[in-house]
Amino acid sequence: MDQLFSVTTNNDEETMLFAEKLAKTVGKGVVFTLIGDLGAGKTHFVKGFVKGIGSNSLVTSPTFTLLNIYEGGKYPVYHFDMYRLSSKEEAEELGFDEYFDLKTLDGIVMVEWPEQVEGLINCPHIEIKIEKLSDNQRKIIVGSKK
Repeated sequence: MDQLFSVTTNNDEETMLFAEKLAKTVGKGVVFTLIGDLGAGKTHFVKGFVKGIGSNSLVTSPTFTLLNIYEGGKYPVYHFDMYRLSSKEEAEELGFDEYFDLKTLDGIVMVEWPEQVEGLINCPHIEIKIEKLSDNQRKIIVGSKK
C-alpha cells in the first residue's frame, strides 16, 4: 500500500465526520477496503461515508447479509462484510466479483474484512486501515493499492 495520509480521531463522531468529508471528494467507480480489528470502527466509517454522499440510509453491518446497498445519495454504496466468507471462490460464486469491475461500477464499494477473500479485489482501490489506539481513539491510515 502507498500511504497517502493518516488522521487520528478521538471518538466515533470524529471518525464518521472524517469519512463524511472524504466521501465528498470521490466520484462513482471507487472501491474502498476497510482493514481493522473487531470494534475498530469500520462500520462507523461507512456510516459517515454514506452520509457524506447525501444518503439518509440506515447503515448497519452486513455481517449476516454479506451486502447492504445504500441508495438515495449521489451514488449507491455497496457495503460488503466478507468476515463469514472463507475464500475468493466463495465470493465469486455469490457474484461479488462483478462489483470490482471499475468499467461497469455505478457506485462506490466499501469492503470490510477484504483479507477473507484474498485475490478477489484486483482493481486499483483505496485502503482504509483503522488502528485502535485506545477505547475511543483511532488512527485512520489512507492509502492506495494498485
